[in-house]
Amino acid sequence: MGSGEAQSPKKLVNLDKYSAMKGLSLLTIAVIGVVIVRAQADGPQATTASGVVQGTVEPSGVHSFKGIPYAAPPVGDLRFKEPQPVVSWQGIRKTQAFGPRAMQLPIYSDMKFRSDGMSEDCLYLNVWAPASGSHLPVLVYFYGGGFVCGDGSEYRYDGESMAKRGVVAITVNYRLGVFGFLSHPDLTKESVHHASGNYGLLDQHAALEWVQQNIAAFGGDPGRVTIAGESAGSISVCAQMASPLSKGLFQGAIGESGGLTGNIKPVMLDTAERYGAAFAARLGNKSITDLRAMSANDLLQATAKGARFATVIDGYFLPEAPDEIYSAGNQMKVSLLAGWNSAELPFGVIVGAVPTVEGYDAAVRKLYGDNADEVLSLYKATTAEEVKQAGTDLATDRFIAYSTWKWIDRATATGGKPVYRYLYAHPRPPAAGMSGAQAPALGAGHSWEIEYALGNLHTNTVYAWTADDDKVSAMMEAYFANFIKTGDPNGRGLPTWTPMKAMGSEIMVIDVHTHAEKEPHPERYRWLDGGN
Repeated sequence: MGSGEAQSPKKLVNLDKYSAMKGLSLLTIAVIGVVIVRAQADGPQATTASGVVQGTVEPSGVHSFKGIPYAAPPVGDLRFKEPQPVVSWQGIRKTQAFGPRAMQLPIYSDMKFRSDGMSEDCLYLNVWAPASGSHLPVLVYFYGGGFVCGDGSEYRYDGESMAKRGVVAITVNYRLGVFGFLSHPDLTKESVHHASGNYGLLDQHAALEWVQQNIAAFGGDPGRVTIAGESAGSISVCAQMASPLSKGLFQGAIGESGGLTGNIKPVMLDTAERYGAAFAARLGNKSITDLRAMSANDLLQATAKGARFATVIDGYFLPEAPDEIYSAGNQMKVSLLAGWNSAELPFGVIVGAVPTVEGYDAAVRKLYGDNADEVLSLYKATTAEEVKQAGTDLATDRFIAYSTWKWIDRATATGGKPVYRYLYAHPRPPAAGMSGAQAPALGAGHSWEIEYALGNLHTNTVYAWTADDDKVSAMMEAYFANFIKTGDPNGRGLPTWTPMKAMGSEIMVIDVHTHAEKEPHPERYRWLDGGN
């Protein structure tokens, strides 16, 4: 925050100058320019386009604003519709506690929420900002969770550490599961865009529009926005880059494990509509009106037996498949930093409790049939120990690494902007309080890098963090912060990271001894990509 000065994309407004203008309301001032309000004893205030919000001064001095609405509650008739504008409020809105998380089933035990319960009314975001400054770089982070769970209140996504590095950090809640991705023929008919589904992605888009309109009030520069995310959040970043709706809303992108490319693809609208109609039929041929009338919890529980709703080539948010958009160079041309972890799915392609060469061979032949010999030559294993690594490598690539590789490949070929690629390889330490011998990790598992990258190791008390972990975290967070600030991760004291020139060139391996090396297995991804 500033010291009583207001900033907008066009001008600065000094509140002291206007204090004598008794007839001029804050709402009127907000029309002149987005206003930063002088910090108050009970919390800093900022004036957004919808009204004044009041946050908290954290012990570090960072200003936080939690639970700011960026769209109208998507309830009642707004269920299964694209997000609508926030209704303005009078007076001061307290934004000192996280809003509710999106409707979701309890799936992953490592998700530690600070949210105010769970509700369909979930379209809130959180801002952490330095106590002073203007035109600061902005990070907008989308959480992971397979588009079925997750929340911006999770400790691992906390933005305070990034704010201490001079970045205005934001986490965004978006709709999940049936609430965020149901397609149905009747929904398509009622849409002015003749589209349905992708509401969760449209929520993210609405949040990015909110950033453009309001972030100057928190010291941020709407012309220096980087979006980022992990897993489903990374897939979201890939999708936002591909969408024609997002052009001009951000200048950089960070993807951690996942792209909406390669083997992770959106479905065609007619396919999604048929799936949605079949889901409604299983509930008793319910109409869209009936589905909207169901309680949020009843609708959520109706998905508990495995109903999953995919991202959609809807003709609106995604006019065609991202693979095609990136191949044609029609994505947003922004700098990209992206990569994956070395053991996203440990022991993923192994048959039986004890890994054997025979079991691995059988598993690969079941998966690939006539092409199994090629796979076994690319992911070779001649001993039980080699099976552990080969099975992990193959499962990692099949799960999410290949989709990320494909995204990076296409962005490098057609984006015209620097692309920085990494392999995160640092394993977590043992859980705190664990005794006895621990089986050595084969690498870094899925999502293990989040706390390191965002400077939040010590918000996670499960693990016995070491000096090496702090070293890796400081380096990775510095790379991320530099990229957010300049579009280039390089900085003083960091190993030099060169941008991609072509696939098969160097990759930055992030570990205790971070270094660049030649990509070890480009032939695997070329094979997975059909040899193209």
